[in-house]
Amino acid sequence: MPSDPSTPRPASTPSVVAGANYVGWRVQAGWAPVEVVRAEGCRFWDAAGHEYLDFASQLVAMNLGFGNRAVAEAIAEQARTVAYVQPGFTTAARTRATEALRAVVPAHLTRFFFSTSGTEANEAALKIARLVTGRRKIIARHRSYHGSTAGSISVSGDLRRESVEGIHTVPGTVFGPECYCYRCPLGLTYPSCDVACVEEIENVLACDPDIAAVIVEPVVGTNGVILPVREYLPRLRAATRRHGALLIADEVMTGWGRTGSWFAVDQFGGEPDILTSAKGITSAYVPLGLTATTEAVYSAFRDKFFPHGHTYEAHPVAMAAAAAAIGEYQRLDLVAKSRRDGEYLLQKLEPLRTSHPIIGDVRGRGLFVAVELVRDRRTREPLGSPADKLGGALLPVDRVVAGLAGRGVYTFGWLNCVLLAPPLIIERSEIDQAVAALDATLRELGPSLLSAPRTAPT
Repeated sequence: MPSDPSTPRPASTPSVVAGANYVGWRVQAGWAPVEVVRAEGCRFWDAAGHEYLDFASQLVAMNLGFGNRAVAEAIAEQARTVAYVQPGFTTAARTRATEALRAVVPAHLTRFFFSTSGTEANEAALKIARLVTGRRKIIARHRSYHGSTAGSISVSGDLRRESVEGIHTVPGTVFGPECYCYRCPLGLTYPSCDVACVEEIENVLACDPDIAAVIVEPVVGTNGVILPVREYLPRLRAATRRHGALLIADEVMTGWGRTGSWFAVDQFGGEPDILTSAKGITSAYVPLGLTATTEAVYSAFRDKFFPHGHTYEAHPVAMAAAAAAIGEYQRLDLVAKSRRDGEYLLQKLEPLRTSHPIIGDVRGRGLFVAVELVRDRRTREPLGSPADKLGGALLPVDRVVAGLAGRGVYTFGWLNCVLLAPPLIIERSEIDQAVAALDATLRELGPSLLSAPRTAPT
């Protein structure tokens, strides 16, 4: 690792051949990816020999870090034994995964559908909700992301939907406010607001009898690790029940110990009818998506055709990986560790909030933290806009992320937030290294970022 996190090092040599491929969520011109050649624990190395501390679990997915032997051996053994069967069959691996899930998923969610990604898990949830209720519309929130496929992108509130609006979206989404106290969309202050963001959603439920479900990330993910107040999810749950709508909790990012509990709803409440997840279910060693429902939701299809499925549904290798990953979370007590280390990370970041005017807010739960960058602490004007991102501009947060990479720490940013979500196996000395690198990066770049033009040149 770099001996001095305040000193940037030479840039890595990009891979030229890989640049012939598409890459998601960016302007294609100029993509010159770093080639990763080795990885172990919380670290990976590029072709130029540079070492990086992974402080993002890649995309908030590799919760167990790299090189977990139990998961790797389970994958290899399953590939040798029964590599694949079509979903109408079953395997011992599917049984083991189901048993492991029932031990950790909220107890009222007893039926599981397996796909290959978070967006597919949400597609299944949306289809199920519409079929069960006989209604068409979905309430989602403005600051949200639920996936890239047609149904999932349609209920995503952020800028990724805007570029395909009307081209690759499904009609029937109604957007409402999120519970974002730092930047309240209603201009109110908690607790005097009486959680008016829930009332706004209930008003829609009361006025429109065609609402099938409300979909939320219990803790908003990419769009800033936004934590709800304690009353929010229980009140939203009560509102959906009063009006006959289902509640879908998207825990693609927040599951598997990320927020210091198995799932965010374990601590924030809400008791969803449907819970979706992916990423950490196998620690991203192989792709797997999960859609978990109540028995009541499942019963609607007991004697009725279920119009959904995938070739790779309940893939045996993915089932083996999931059972092994859950076993490793339990063996290493990583859920409790995430809670403790998350408190430590927030404690270490607090002095940075004081010393860097560019930091407007630091928030998170467990090992899921966002550092929000602002131009002005008093006005809370964000440093970076959706229009700039869609236009392909280099945002201030991109420069911060690049500065961290130059100091041997990999993480990612979105709009005006730096996301910090290391593997749950992270050591506290590694947390110290990452925070020191962030401090040094902000000291170097902070003044120039604050003085940059408000709108990037086109």
